[in-house]
Amino acid sequence: MRDIAHFFADGSSSPATRFSDVFDPNSGAVQARVGLGTAADLDKAVALAQAAQPAWAATNPQRRARVMFKFKELIEKNMDSLAHLLSSEHGKVIADAKGDIQRGLEVIEFACGIPHVLKGEFTIGAGPGIDVYSMRQPLGIVAGITPFNFPAMIPMWMFGVAIAVGNAFILKPSERDPSVPVRLAELMKEAGLPDGILQVVQGDKVMVDAILDHEAISAVSFVGSSDIAHYVYQRGVAAGKRVQAMGGAKNHGIVMPDADLDQVVNDLAGAAFGSAGERCMALPVVVPVGNDTADRLRAKLIPAIEALRVGVSTDAEAHYGPVVTAAHKAKIESYIQMGVDEGAELVVDGRGFTLQGHEKGFFVGPTLFDQVKPSMQSYQEEIFGPVLQIVRAANFEEALALPSQHQYGNGVAIFTRNGHAAREFAARVNVGMVGINVPIPVPVAYHTFGGWKRSAFGDTNQHGMEGIKFFTKVKTVTQRWPDGGDNGDSAFVIPTMG
Repeated sequence: MRDIAHFFADGSSSPATRFSDVFDPNSGAVQARVGLGTAADLDKAVALAQAAQPAWAATNPQRRARVMFKFKELIEKNMDSLAHLLSSEHGKVIADAKGDIQRGLEVIEFACGIPHVLKGEFTIGAGPGIDVYSMRQPLGIVAGITPFNFPAMIPMWMFGVAIAVGNAFILKPSERDPSVPVRLAELMKEAGLPDGILQVVQGDKVMVDAILDHEAISAVSFVGSSDIAHYVYQRGVAAGKRVQAMGGAKNHGIVMPDADLDQVVNDLAGAAFGSAGERCMALPVVVPVGNDTADRLRAKLIPAIEALRVGVSTDAEAHYGPVVTAAHKAKIESYIQMGVDEGAELVVDGRGFTLQGHEKGFFVGPTLFDQVKPSMQSYQEEIFGPVLQIVRAANFEEALALPSQHQYGNGVAIFTRNGHAAREFAARVNVGMVGINVPIPVPVAYHTFGGWKRSAFGDTNQHGMEGIKFFTKVKTVTQRWPDGGDNGDSAFVIPTMG
């Protein structure tokens, strides 16, 4: 059986005493095991990072950018093999796996422009003979803790920016699909990144706590469930770290009566069921405004959902593949039963789905609920599976209130031909990312990603200029060059700008 280990800068290994199984979601079989690290393993990675980071920070931005350019080239060259490796552990179909990699690569492309975005501010003549300028400097050693659902994109969102600005980065990926992050680190090394600047430590909560407590790690970026995000934020901040912790979501799609329902159904098929619903920007709740809109939408949704093809991750015709583990499959199916018990109408039931020849795979069929009420627990909580819930709203104000009052505030979308309604909705909805006729409103790499409420803890978003700010600190310099006639008395006076 294949063992998956840490990626240390010096190429050494660290024998593990605890392991976690890595499954093939298509067959249900164990295909590998990952060694779970300890605080001592983290200490080793930190020591290697400390030895390498000062020289990397002193490397000029152009040379750091050249490493990013080379890494981009290598990712593109290895796209097919990376996508197949990703799919083999996660279960998402190859097209989704390539999308996972490509969205991460877009942040790498942004990081290639680091010489420009690191330019500071300058004011000449802020006072008599006084100039003021600022510079952004790296924090030192930073870390990322990433989830199973995007094992390529989210690590690249984090380490691309963090490394480009001059930090050393330690990555703790999910133990469910740990191989792609190691491969990314290998490609960064091949691109010319100095040893010690990107390392991968495998582990579970023991490693997470070690990262949060380690005094040499200045900042931690996290993506995962909201309860764990809150824990990471509180413990990391208590240890004096800068922390951004992105949590769960329950994204809504508001469908106005004037919306193009054929386009809405097409968008929902991908947004609700793509990647088996295992993404924080999925669209698991649709809110048609008015019963007529709801009835027409439902009539179009049923045949579209029944036409979805669930298959193995290598099936080029499949719309989505299995979920990541048997435990997660059981959790999704328990939420479906919860919805039934709460009185929602189960229109399409995805439980009990099997694929011939892959009967032990972790497959869940597409599921549709109608008549879901905001008071239901199955609506309040994140299911993270191929389950779409219809929550009917009587009017625009009621539809606006649903995502605004929900505990999560990650993403939301509105489908309409009415520009005023769209503008009003975007301005008033209490959610961090808004799509207008865009079902999955993930911002492009040079903007920033981040939700509100229990979807995000911390004040700084991921990637874009917010990512630059998170992984750097600002130093402001006020300078004066005396002409030689000063008798020295002014050295005791705070200079003014007047």
